[in-house]
Amino acid sequence: MGGRRLRRVVFDEARLAARVSQIGREISEHYPAGEKLLVLGLLKGSFIFLADLVRRIHLPLQVDFLVASSYGDRVTSSGTVDFLYDPDVQVTDRHVIVVEDIVDSGTTLKELLPRLERRRPKSLEVCVLLHKRLIQLDPEPRWVGFEAPGEFLVGYGLDHAEDFRHLPFIGSL
Repeated sequence: MGGRRLRRVVFDEARLAARVSQIGREISEHYPAGEKLLVLGLLKGSFIFLADLVRRIHLPLQVDFLVASSYGDRVTSSGTVDFLYDPDVQVTDRHVIVVEDIVDSGTTLKELLPRLERRRPKSLEVCVLLHKRLIQLDPEPRWVGFEAPGEFLVGYGLDHAEDFRHLPFIGSL
């Protein structure tokens, strides 16, 4: 896998499952009963988290995806966000939750949120699995799975040069 090896397991499967279930309950309680949500996952990193999360939300919802890239095969953000896929899904007057794997530099969300706001959603919230707290976002994510250590993390959808996504836990390179 690119010559890189895991140093340690940071969040194991059981801890991930418990926290995802808790976030699903919090989201379900946040919105009025019967409200239909639009959950937008940022690919590729969020796909496992998103799949587990939407099965824990007890409200009607639709799922779509956005593809953005700011890392490539590097371990730090390039600072430039390329939107490779932005669906033409109806956002106006809908409750929208953007699901992201990790907030590191915050570059992707800083570019994406104003873009979605221009589509006039009823509400726009962010749910992230991991937050490194390196930057201040506006708005800050409403739901955060875990505070992340200052290490390069892989597994549970997170990758390094497309490797390690399949791991059922989150580890450090």
